[in-house]
Amino acid sequence: MNSTKLRFFSIFTILAVLGLTGCGSIESAAQEDCTSIGWQIGSKGYQDCYKARLYERKLDYSLPPGDKPSPSLL
Repeated sequence: MNSTKLRFFSIFTILAVLGLTGCGSIESAAQEDCTSIGWQIGSKGYQDCYKARLYERKLDYSLPPGDKPSPSLL
């Protein structure tokens, strides 16, 4: 492999890892929201709270309606 291909592969790998880490942080933040207000993990109220918070957080990080993602530089 030449150095240009290796550099692009390294950048792509780092971006993929950061993207996957971001998905976990949305879920963990939703879990922390519900446990911080007193819900115990596994209870019915906790499950409802978690689903609602997860939905809200995904809406916060999604693109606005009609907005198109910009082309990648890679």
